Amino acid sequence: MFDMIVRWYQRRFSDPHAVSLVAILLFGFITIYFFGHLLAPFLLAIVIAYLLEWPVMKMVRVGIPRTIAVILVLILFVSLMLLALFGLIPTIWSQVSNLLNDIPSMFAGLQNFVNTIPENYPELANMQIVEPVMSNAKDQIVALGETMVKGSLSSLVSIATLVVYLILVPLLVFFLLKDKETMLDMLSSFMPKNRRLATRVWREMNQQISNYIRGKVMEILVVGAVSYVTFAVLDLRYSVLLSVAVGLSVLIPYIGAAAVTVPVAIVGLFQWGLTPDFYWLLASYGVIQALDGNLLVPVLFSEAVNLHPVAIIISVLFFGGLWGFWGVFFAIPLATLVKAVWNAIKSQDEGDAVEESSESESSSD
Repeated sequence: MFDMIVRWYQRRFSDPHAVSLVAILLFGFITIYFFGHLLAPFLLAIVIAYLLEWPVMKMVRVGIPRTIAVILVLILFVSLMLLALFGLIPTIWSQVSNLLNDIPSMFAGLQNFVNTIPENYPELANMQIVEPVMSNAKDQIVALGETMVKGSLSSLVSIATLVVYLILVPLLVFFLLKDKETMLDMLSSFMPKNRRLATRVWREMNQQISNYIRGKVMEILVVGAVSYVTFAVLDLRYSVLLSVAVGLSVLIPYIGAAAVTVPVAIVGLFQWGLTPDFYWLLASYGVIQALDGNLLVPVLFSEAVNLHPVAIIISVLFFGGLWGFWGVFFAIPLATLVKAVWNAIKSQDEGDAVEESSESESSSD
């Protein structure tokens, strides 16, 4: 057994390029795992820089100096963010407050419905079981309300941190975009010299991460906008809040769509009951999810859809457990990274095998 492990190690890691690749990956993994919370502003700045690199490059190609292009794009981006901050967040906050105020009446309606079950279906209902369940549900709702209030109070303490982020992140984005080549050259000077495999993986992942971030932002905007129009046409309550939730749910592949279905269905059920309007809501929401999964995602993520859904879900659970939000957000690129590393090492082995066979043929000649 030990000999087999030694042979596997010598076969895989006899090449210094493979050793350098593994060392770089381990260093990145350890750094983010232990210091990810400290690097959160920098990680956010990297994501935004990837998002804004495309319009900056377009402006540079038409003859605008890179520094001027970065300033113009960053001003436009900050303006849009401020517009969303002062235009969208107050509406969302108002709808959250209204939803919290309506929760007691929703619970009362559910309790009345449960109380009618023994009359309508006496053979199916047992009040000795139903009453403890309802009591426990009420306690859970009260506890949830207290938790949200405490969270609101504690969030006031984080306002100073938020202000720092609002100043620090744009500055980081500006310098990441403006001095991109200089920073990459400086970073490469710290890398091992034997990094052919690492360079190959980096070139592949750099383009995929850029496409992934742009595609994910576009998917959030499209799904959120279509959901809002649909909910508004159906006159669903809390349409802005629910459409934002549906848009953000695409950050978590498969799991997010299933999770956000529950609040959409609950709000529709308490607003309309089991009426045609409720069924229209479910049908419309199902069409949105179907178009997102079968049309929008393949168009935006032509490379990522080559991953099996089971691999994507495992990546969400694994990397989300390691790195929280960032692990969930980058679950698909990280899964693609694992695949790219495996393909790079595999191709290296195949190349070595070809060289060995050619050398043996030449020696025999």
